[in-house]
Amino acid sequence: MKIEIKAEPRSLQGTGASRRLRRESKVPGILYGAGKDAQPIQLDHKDLFFKLKTEAFHASILDMEIGADRMQVLLRDYQMHPFKQMILHADFQRVAADRKIHMKVPLHFKNGDIAPGVKVAGGAVQHIVNDLDITCLPKDLPEFIEVDLHELQAGHSVHVSDIKLPAGVESTALSKGDDITVATIVMTRAMSADEEAADLGTAAPSAADVPTTAQKAKEEETAKEPAKGGKEAGKGGKDDKKK
Repeated sequence: MKIEIKAEPRSLQGTGASRRLRRESKVPGILYGAGKDAQPIQLDHKDLFFKLKTEAFHASILDMEIGADRMQVLLRDYQMHPFKQMILHADFQRVAADRKIHMKVPLHFKNGDIAPGVKVAGGAVQHIVNDLDITCLPKDLPEFIEVDLHELQAGHSVHVSDIKLPAGVESTALSKGDDITVATIVMTRAMSADEEAADLGTAAPSAADVPTTAQKAKEEETAKEPAKGGKEAGKGGKDDKKK
């Protein structure tokens, strides 16, 4: 995917000059690398703002045009205003075709919904990292790296060593001997009645504790008998008074 961006040389520098540029909807920036001196540049704010919203812009070789010069660059850093939708500054690095570059590339996870740990065991995919540090020549830089989860079982994980990297691409973590976890499947299930009762500090009622229909009827009949006898005693009292 070819992404082009235009910039202009910036002659004035300093805080005051940068503020004036921002009022004119320009973004102050810097271009460095490839054994050349750093060059102050300025870019159109609207164009850069919308390009920053695309994933590929952050992990691709960009074709930058500065006047009559064209070169390949990488976005290295940018600063946003704390609460305004405003880019304060942007850093770009020149790319040399024969020199390896170090980049963070986004990971694209696929087939998580059909993984046995999800489809059969009812687990959920948990992404541990969403991008990967890599080194490669500029021509080998991928826009993203796919991670296939179609064989992942419940309680198992995918590590960097399990990912098939594109030709010419190396993981910086693996080169240091760190086989980091990329994704895993965790179990999510509802608690049983016994577990819920234990959490509340009470035991769940057993079948022996639940009264049968016959027992309920007998209890109700027994409860009514004292009330009936009371009424008859009261009636007898009235008859004795009349006599």
